[in-house]
Amino acid sequence: QVRLVESGGGLVQPGGSLRLSCAASGMSFSAYDMAWYHQAPGKQRELVALMTHDESTNYTDSVKGRFTISRDIVRRALYLQMNNLKPEDTGVYFCNAPRSAFFLKGYWGQGTQVTVSS
Repeated sequence: QVRLVESGGGLVQPGGSLRLSCAASGMSFSAYDMAWYHQAPGKQRELVALMTHDESTNYTDSVKGRFTISRDIVRRALYLQMNNLKPEDTGVYFCNAPRSAFFLKGYWGQGTQVTVSS
């Protein structure tokens, strides 16, 4: 059974940094493209960072140069290093595998809350 558990969120001032983690189990972690999603208050969830199974990366324009996605295959963990945070980065962050069967069936973890505020 697939399980994705996000952690590392918190309250941070503008310009600060956070590192999010996603622990994956019940899946062949190294075989999947993995992504981080951001859901701002009152808005739809959107993909902000993607790492393919062969470790190519892609970012939405709003986070380019500030966020870095990485993974540890041994630990079956996905990370998102978030630097120079802005108030608009506030929201809940989720990880998922966007081409997986469980994603298509609507599985999501609980997410981790990030609040950027002075």
